[in-house]
Amino acid sequence: QVQLVESGGGLVQAGGSLRLSCAASGLTVSTSAMGWFRQAPGKEREFVAAISWSAGRQYYADSVKGRFTISRDNAKNTVYLQMNSLKPEDTAVYYCATRKGTGVVATTYKAYDYWGQGTQVTVSS
Repeated sequence: QVQLVESGGGLVQAGGSLRLSCAASGLTVSTSAMGWFRQAPGKEREFVAAISWSAGRQYYADSVKGRFTISRDNAKNTVYLQMNSLKPEDTAVYYCATRKGTGVVATTYKAYDYWGQGTQVTVSS
């Protein structure tokens, strides 16, 4: 049974940093496509970042490129999202997700099969 558990969210001032963690069980992150998405109130869930199984290639939404970094620790079976230079518009619930049966990244939330419970990130101005 696949389980994803996010942690690390919180309240931070604009310009600050947070690191989100996604601890996985029931799968191996090094052979899985892992993604981070976010959803603000009244908005659709949107792609933030993803890392592929092959060579750990990284993908980012334009809105976070240069500020956020996705990485994984294979020994801990955990994926991270380092968020720097945070802006109020980054405020959302952040979700970790993975795809079933493939290590290929997708940037649409509908392509992901397993989701964590989400962690709230609030950036004050």
